[in-house]
Amino acid sequence: MVKKMMLIPAIMMVLSSCDVLFHVLSTAAEMEAPLTTEQVSSGLKQALEIGAREAVRQLNTTDGYYLNPALKIALPAETQEILEHAKKIPGVDQLLEQLVLQLNRSAEDAAKMAQPILVNAITSMTIGDAWAILRGEANAATTYLHQKTYNSLTNLYAPEVGKSLGKPLVAGVSAKQSWEEVVSRWNTFANSIAGTLLGLRSLEYSLEEYVTQQALNGLFHQIELKEMAIRADVTERTSALLQKVFGQV
Repeated sequence: MVKKMMLIPAIMMVLSSCDVLFHVLSTAAEMEAPLTTEQVSSGLKQALEIGAREAVRQLNTTDGYYLNPALKIALPAETQEILEHAKKIPGVDQLLEQLVLQLNRSAEDAAKMAQPILVNAITSMTIGDAWAILRGEANAATTYLHQKTYNSLTNLYAPEVGKSLGKPLVAGVSAKQSWEEVVSRWNTFANSIAGTLLGLRSLEYSLEEYVTQQALNGLFHQIELKEMAIRADVTERTSALLQKVFGQV
């Protein structure tokens, strides 16, 4: 009777070990099983979604754009003429310096609204050639996302950027106010006798469109970095699906 009682724990240990072994073998077999197109597509979308969330987290902070040399939003190229003559117009050079900070603060503020827009675009996207993307360049999925969604994202994101441009985020003044002040002073100067003699042109420009494009470019840049990290670094593959998909490339 005693021997039988002693055998029970031993049998339980053997069975438990078998369960563990079976689980390990099953997991290994699952990891080594051929990928399906559906799994590849889902894995690519998951990687992009993680990248989008990470991008928003990084950029929706103070100096997320402003202190990142790769993403900092400068003044539009169309303002080059203003920059060249800024010293001739009282107060404009100081306004321009403040405006750069305000543009970046507006992009940082709007970033929080980008996440649901980006995630919806990713989850609803049909990946036409998942295998080619998986085996393509290190940023192939981000490039595909950009090609398929950029125009629609621009239309959805522009109103959010417009709201942020209208917020008094720096010194109680909004980027929109500073821009209008700069343009007003410049156009007055450009249309003056001195401006006419210098051949200067008045400025009409959509600040909202420009900042929207620059802000989205920054978001895609960060998504691209995350995709590249997931492809290159095993520790970045934080789910079984990512491990399976990118582990077999």
